[in-house]
Amino acid sequence: MTARSEVRRFIVPPELAGLRLDVALVRLVPELSRARVQRLLEEGRVLLGGGAARASTRLRGGEAIELEVTPPPPTEVTPQDLPLTVLHEDPDLLVLDKAAGMVVHPARGTPHSTVLNALLHRMGAGPETPVRLGLVHRLDKDTSGCLVVARTDAALAGLQAQWKGRTVEKVYLALCHGALPAAARLDTPYDRHPRDRTRYTGRALRQRRAPGGEDSPAPPVRRAITEWRVEERFGDAAALARVTLHTGRTHQIRVHLSEAGHPLLADAVYGGTRREARLPPADRVRLAAQAIGRQALHAARLAFDHPRTGRRLVVEAPIPADLARALAVLREGA
Repeated sequence: MTARSEVRRFIVPPELAGLRLDVALVRLVPELSRARVQRLLEEGRVLLGGGAARASTRLRGGEAIELEVTPPPPTEVTPQDLPLTVLHEDPDLLVLDKAAGMVVHPARGTPHSTVLNALLHRMGAGPETPVRLGLVHRLDKDTSGCLVVARTDAALAGLQAQWKGRTVEKVYLALCHGALPAAARLDTPYDRHPRDRTRYTGRALRQRRAPGGEDSPAPPVRRAITEWRVEERFGDAAALARVTLHTGRTHQIRVHLSEAGHPLLADAVYGGTRREARLPPADRVRLAAQAIGRQALHAARLAFDHPRTGRRLVVEAPIPADLARALAVLREGA
């Protein structure tokens, strides 16, 4: 049976005023990814006020939106026989222990050797057997640990609603420079860095201008909330922290710890490697950073409600070998 398109109609609520159209549509239809929404916009399947719409259009609130949701195209990702560590699996979802260095989804520059390539092979997908896999959230390439993948549209929608509603417990282990305070909670604005679009910042952001003049609402400022507790200290040189994310912004832990003066070991983007370069060659922190060789961040624990049964599912990923080596180096010098 061939899947059919579905037409959905919305009136933009006041709380979405100021957002881009593509961002607002993801809020209104959380089971669709932003990339999918942008593809539907490019195909002319979104009408705003009865007319053609652009992804970048800023909304005022009260507009009528008509969205034609077409069936997702069959996957063009090539299955590959790559090692995967599965922490939990059932008919609705999988939780993986993603290895550091592995990209989650194929993209320009990394079309192969990703988590999705490996999953398609594991599940026996081929040109005649399309498989539905929904990426609920992401991990940076060099972050290891718990990664959830939905196997059905219903599971994807249910899980995305929990991520959006901030009911998911997300705990990381972070190995950072310096004498990190024993416990703290940061709640900051969050956006791309004004001078480097590949980075993010939680510091005071430039004034946002309303898209339609003084009478239009300004775009809402996103916030990032991070909480930590120190698990182990290595003098004043480094600390292992248990970090809880209350929001899930890109690079959030790396940014918040760096801007608090405690970048992750071996983080080349947010100051870790620059700090290590100033240390003597035999310094334990520098040696520990060399032992891990990537940003010292591990997604250690996820807890969420199973999208079908409603039961709380708790999954933990053990400390990976490279992080264990870095900790051993620091403990030797303690």
